[in-house]
Amino acid sequence: MNRLHACTALLALALGAPLAARAQGLPSPATAPGTAPGSYPNGPITLVVPFAAGSGTDSVARAIGQKLGERLRQPVLIDNRPGASAQLGAQYVAKAKPDGYTLFMTTNTSHSANPSLFAQLRYDPIKDFTPVAGVGELPFALAVHPSVPARTLSEFIAYAKARPGQLSYATPNSTSLVASETLKRIAGLDIVGVPYKSSPQAMTDLVGGQVQMYVADLGSGMSMLKSDKVRTLGITTAEASRLLPGVPPIGKTVPGFDLTSWNGVFGPAGLPPPVVERLNRDINAVLADTDVQDKLAQIGFQVWPGATPEAFAQYVAEQLRHWGQLIRQAGIRPE
Repeated sequence: MNRLHACTALLALALGAPLAARAQGLPSPATAPGTAPGSYPNGPITLVVPFAAGSGTDSVARAIGQKLGERLRQPVLIDNRPGASAQLGAQYVAKAKPDGYTLFMTTNTSHSANPSLFAQLRYDPIKDFTPVAGVGELPFALAVHPSVPARTLSEFIAYAKARPGQLSYATPNSTSLVASETLKRIAGLDIVGVPYKSSPQAMTDLVGGQVQMYVADLGSGMSMLKSDKVRTLGITTAEASRLLPGVPPIGKTVPGFDLTSWNGVFGPAGLPPPVVERLNRDINAVLADTDVQDKLAQIGFQVWPGATPEAFAQYVAEQLRHWGQLIRQAGIRPE
């Protein structure tokens, strides 16, 4: 059971009704108080992604956005606004009009990690957004350039220990950063982080040998992770992935290591409840679609159909605390 489903179960008990039933019985805009029948949506919807085209989150947003547009009978346009560790996209959505026409497909980077990674943020992940729907989680994998002679994670750790300060790793997002820094702390490594604006560029530089290590998301990195252009040594989750057979969990070598990235949809603060309910219902219907699940499973993405906005809000708050603890334990100081 993942953390979001655990939160869902707890919240269902608190409210005295199964959340799954509530999710299926959400009122439509036609019956919600204060909402005229058919008033939303009546125009295109922009789904902002705070990462570059080709990233894992971008792939998920495009797969879900297409099906969501079919259900809403309005186009869902993907707007990539990468930069500043998802801050640019987050700031844009936080200032948008809360009418349901600007939405945010984001991850733990903007809403869990950034508050502990940056001394000053121009947005508040809780106060400035309306949680709409949890979408799912995406594993990461640790890969090295073939010039590194290590065939296992244990061999890489030994290789890096013998070369303090000589190796570097790519870090285009918070999951890559926290995973790499956690490995450094636990294994006692001295490797240098190199920031990137996008996951595809980070993978390009790993393939080119500009960096020696990269903890890549399966969404954007799957083709390279399966190729001989890099050597994949470990998966960040506690369990192995069927998409990378033979690649063991990092936790088998580094006890206690278990890290993944979550995705979800938000609107600006103050999004009207009938709009939230309509979007939650239709996003959950898209996530329950077997074609969507099969497509996203090909990049290692596991969907979370059925959670209410309340359950997702509780999950987001819990993850904010969880990632703060991970970052402090890794010894990462706010910039």
